[in-house]
Amino acid sequence: MSLFTMKNVRKTFAHGEVKEEILKGIDVTLPEGKITALTGASGSGKSTLLTIAAGLQTASDGQISFEQQELTSMRSEELRQIRAKQFGFIFQFAHLVPFLTVEEQLALMLETAESSLSKQEQKKEIRQVLELVDMWKRKNAYPPSLSGGEKQRVAVARAIIHSPKVLFADEPTASLDSKRSQEVMRLIQRLSKERHITVLMVTHDMDMLDYVDHVIEMRDGKIIQEDSIH
Repeated sequence: MSLFTMKNVRKTFAHGEVKEEILKGIDVTLPEGKITALTGASGSGKSTLLTIAAGLQTASDGQISFEQQELTSMRSEELRQIRAKQFGFIFQFAHLVPFLTVEEQLALMLETAESSLSKQEQKKEIRQVLELVDMWKRKNAYPPSLSGGEKQRVAVARAIIHSPKVLFADEPTASLDSKRSQEVMRLIQRLSKERHITVLMVTHDMDMLDYVDHVIEMRDGKIIQEDSIH
């Protein structure tokens, strides 16, 4: 069985008496331990698919399975536990808590994920992850003093500190210049390989496809092409 699959996933929004089908029967299997990019024009349905896959909104129809568990039939608390412990999230903007230091951002994530590590083990893991993203030297800094690239590196660290199995990234480089975008993508690529994290990423930047393993192109709520790059 695959780690993460979506079968015949549909999403319909109602605008009064008018219904608009955003996703039209999507079938996806994420290659385990690889980076999959969702591409397509604005309005193609890629961000809707990502948020449904991540359990942030519900599908109108279809099945989503993670480790042979059907997410679409789970109670809300069960799904929350999966999101907190098994999934990681990176968005276009870092969304760091402004009154917490870099180190405290990661500690809060471990608390949210109900980590089983002891306090000493948590401190060791936080240091290791911040060193991985080259942010340990800034551990006591607050978000307002960080550059855009630094904030996004902290966001990546926060997303993987609890050792998630799947990482969902929605336009993680869209707010960065090309140099910082490449730095963040190299980081995500390295962490995916080293920690065997399965990544589903939405991007409109074709340059970022140099760092992914699998590409799914969408148009008008459907998959029109799917290719393995590496």
